[in-house]
Amino acid sequence: MCGRFTIIDPLEDIMERYMASIAEGFDYKPNFNAAPMQYIPTIIGSSKGNRLGSLRWGLVPSWAKDDKIGSKMINARAETLDEKPAFKRLISSKRCIVPCNGFYEWKKEGSNKQPMRILMKDNSIFSLAGLYDTWIDQDGRKLSTCTIITTEPNSLMSDIHDRMPVILRSQDEAEWLKKDSDKESILGLLRPYDAAGMSAYKVDSAVGNVRNNNEGLIKEVS
Repeated sequence: MCGRFTIIDPLEDIMERYMASIAEGFDYKPNFNAAPMQYIPTIIGSSKGNRLGSLRWGLVPSWAKDDKIGSKMINARAETLDEKPAFKRLISSKRCIVPCNGFYEWKKEGSNKQPMRILMKDNSIFSLAGLYDTWIDQDGRKLSTCTIITTEPNSLMSDIHDRMPVILRSQDEAEWLKKDSDKESILGLLRPYDAAGMSAYKVDSAVGNVRNNNEGLIKEVS
């Protein structure tokens, strides 16, 4: 699964990276411990170009009776996207990118679990593939939410966990965000990222507490 990540780059760098304008009401703060049910930065394609805004992490399908389901839908398995009612209609037109510069996963070491931070070797921003939807409550209030797609692990991740988030190659991002992309082509993008461009290191167990959110969380520990 993918349950924690970091996005700490300056807002200007994120906007430039995705050639995106800011959506109305977007308020960005660097996040060293982004967690489910928080509002996270997201990129959505539109006829006027890419927009950088925020969605709550934990998908609430438009047909859901209430929003409690969101906490159980932080991830979507790439292998079954086209089968699950919550995801199969979204894959055609409601795709988003979650900008990220590292994600956390817990590696089993005997009876303990060691938190790891996984990132690109060049420390660059990378793109997690996501889906989004909008739910409306009985009073007409809208809630826009998202989920992060996961896939099988690459050779780096297989030693840490049995799943990893789908990381889009930079050359595939435009196709992922286009509304009229072919569904079969889109599904073909959901594969493990090349491990050669990635690295991982141990971090402090403090990352396990969502209330901790500071630069110390991304420091390597021995």
